[in-house]
Amino acid sequence: MPVPLPSPTSRAATGTRTTETHCPYCSLQCGITMTAGDRPATLVPADFPTNRGGLCSKGWSAAELLDHPERLTRPLVRARPGDRTSPLVETTWDAALDAVAAAVTRTQLRYGPHAVGCFGGGGLTNEQAYQLGKFARVALRTSAIDYNGRFCMSSAATASIRAFGLDRGMPFPLSDLAAADVLVLVGSNPADTMPPAVQHLDAGRERGALHVVVDPRRTATARGADLHLQPLPGTDLALANGLLHIALADGLVDEAYVAARTTGFEEVRAAVARYWPDRVERITGVPVVDQRRTVHALARAGRAIVLTARGAEQHRHGTDTAQAWINLALALGLPGREGSGWGTVTGQGNGQGGREHGQKADQLPGYRKLADPAARAHVAGVWGVDPDELPGPGVSAFELLDALGTEGGVRTLLVLASNIAVSAPDARRVASRLGDLDCLVVSDFFLSETAELADVVLPSAMWAEEDGTMTNLEGRVLRRRHALDPPPGVRDDLQMLAELAGRLGRGAFFSDDAETVFAELGRASAGGAADYSGITYDRIDAEQGVFWPCPATPDGAPAHPGTPRLFTEAFATPDGRARFLPVEHVDAHEPTDADHPLVLTTGRVLAQYQSGTQTRRSRSLQLIAGSPRAELHPDLARRLGIRPDDVVELATRRGRARFHATVTDTIRPDVVFAPFHWGGGSSANALTDPALDPLSRMPAFKLCAVSVTRVGGPDELIPAPPPDGLPAPRPHERTAPRQPHGPTRRRTTSMRSSTRFLQGVYPIVGDGLTKPGPVDPALRYEVPAGQSAQALYFRGGNSTGELVYVLLVRDGAPMRWFPIGAKGDVHVPLRVVEDLPGGTVLELHAAAPEGVSGEIVVDLGLVEV
Repeated sequence: MPVPLPSPTSRAATGTRTTETHCPYCSLQCGITMTAGDRPATLVPADFPTNRGGLCSKGWSAAELLDHPERLTRPLVRARPGDRTSPLVETTWDAALDAVAAAVTRTQLRYGPHAVGCFGGGGLTNEQAYQLGKFARVALRTSAIDYNGRFCMSSAATASIRAFGLDRGMPFPLSDLAAADVLVLVGSNPADTMPPAVQHLDAGRERGALHVVVDPRRTATARGADLHLQPLPGTDLALANGLLHIALADGLVDEAYVAARTTGFEEVRAAVARYWPDRVERITGVPVVDQRRTVHALARAGRAIVLTARGAEQHRHGTDTAQAWINLALALGLPGREGSGWGTVTGQGNGQGGREHGQKADQLPGYRKLADPAARAHVAGVWGVDPDELPGPGVSAFELLDALGTEGGVRTLLVLASNIAVSAPDARRVASRLGDLDCLVVSDFFLSETAELADVVLPSAMWAEEDGTMTNLEGRVLRRRHALDPPPGVRDDLQMLAELAGRLGRGAFFSDDAETVFAELGRASAGGAADYSGITYDRIDAEQGVFWPCPATPDGAPAHPGTPRLFTEAFATPDGRARFLPVEHVDAHEPTDADHPLVLTTGRVLAQYQSGTQTRRSRSLQLIAGSPRAELHPDLARRLGIRPDDVVELATRRGRARFHATVTDTIRPDVVFAPFHWGGGSSANALTDPALDPLSRMPAFKLCAVSVTRVGGPDELIPAPPPDGLPAPRPHERTAPRQPHGPTRRRTTSMRSSTRFLQGVYPIVGDGLTKPGPVDPALRYEVPAGQSAQALYFRGGNSTGELVYVLLVRDGAPMRWFPIGAKGDVHVPLRVVEDLPGGTVLELHAAAPEGVSGEIVVDLGLVEV
């Protein structure tokens, strides 16, 4: 039950004190109350707006880690400096920080300032994230800084900024979910990742709300929904475009809203014309009837919300996928309407605040851009440095990690609150890069897989032992309060960075007091998109958190109330209008083949969190999820001879990893799921594809080709894959310059069945209606020897203002003409066409009036018999 308290901190007569603070895990930042004095501390849930007295198993067990026997309490260095094969041994803080400062100085003298880098995390407080960004630019003068939020939120953030001019994951309070009449969750499983949030979903369903879950797995969230759409991973964009196509065709678009509050809709209208429902069903596997039910429910609801999450966004085209769902929400008039909108479900505890205040490669506090001269001048003025001293933007997280130890790359790296040897894509490759560094410094609570590789390990204070602020998934800035002192010998990261800056001759610019740093953060963010300048610790205490933006007001004027709901009057763009942007479905970066015939997707499980550095050490959580388990469909397991609890090996083009098998019909037969919380021989991220989204630089965690083999029967300890035969980590390759991600002209999708399609979007230039010619070599099909085929249908679209023809040619002779009207489309069933024996060659040609140019959409469906 929630425990109300008279004040954030109170002291009992026994000498213990009770403190209101927040859970250290996910972005809900559930309210808890801690009682501490003599260790161990205890906690109970509090009545905070996000959790309303609820708490998940991770939150309940959080206090047991504060006094865990594996807790780091002394700095560690190598017994033989520079030799990482020698053991880590305890040392003093002075010796450890002196060693770090010497490594920084040595590296920068030899290679320049940018050869020293920083890597942060979404679990840092706002003050720590701000101080780390400032430390990189002021103390180190390096551009080499990024953080693990690049692996989580970057695609959704990029899409939100492009469309709305501002990124705040949820532009409305979490409580709006309970009031929504229709809720669509895309790639999100809050029942496992943030269980206390489910009470808001339950409240909505009790009111009669319709909930739709889009996920390749029938997760706990999907089981509670009214409708589960189960697409192939990587096809959420096509589904969103298809839903918008139906909305247009069925007259469901809010044309008045589109005209008054948006720009760019005509380009999107044209782009989604080719995503007719049966084509989308073939791409995604989602039945047409479910597509129609979903979009009609959204359009007719008084209040409707679309939420996307990592399942849709952690792809090579994750930004465009988020944009496609934003396009749908805008077309239905949802964003900015009370109780409605689009949002994204932030994952890490401070995933929102962590990306606002300067630890991203291209950012300064307040969501300012490092490349903007005005932003540089403002922040440099707050910091008391010359704007010209500030370095320019750096590269993204994976690009930074992939260049470690190479010419022009980082040689000395400082890592805070991140276990990149487990969490990064193609993790074995990243671990090999860490080994190429001259010096690796890690600040952590435990000896994580990354810390095990370090030259210097610095013990950090944990969540209950520090002061600061966090910003949760709604944009609510809240207090993390000091509830008990850390063990002797442990320091807060603010203190560590301030002391290290002092050793580098820049100590005057840094404070180790959280409230002082927060006040400076407010001044640095003033006038920026994420303006915290009107927020103080006292206000947070009095108001259960304050929603940003919250600018400061002149003396004597009423305080700004904060902004629980964004975009009610205008969007944060120069003209106040939201932006539609056309986006196209693209095939998987890594197609399946005979050696890797299945699709691997990764994600979280209920009782573990992130890289598992903390949760894998919790006895309570080990009893719930003690081993890594891969999920396989019963049909797939039967075909491969796999039984429940067998040890299976997953293999991709980058490596192998082993898991216990869970055989379940909650997953598609062509998909395998693996959790990413484990390292070593069960590292899912040793398998994942590091292909990057061209805009957000998000790696493709959620989709790669994989094979599955049975290793043996149930075994309590899963043996690691033998090192012999593991693919060698790929050598470093310089990343090509970033290019805008425009739509390509041809989109095709191969299907693993007896059905065949000649389809795509192609340019056409007319030579006259009597002069047809081939459109593209891809529109040619030869019936395999020994089989026969039959054409099932033809669909076509025409972007030009004139009549055009598409001609079906058999073995060089015309077989059927299909006229397509100006700005029109056509659908012709072809089941009466004769059988086509093996060796028959079909082609599609086209004709248009002379000089007419534009695009045609063609889709010829055939079946092999």
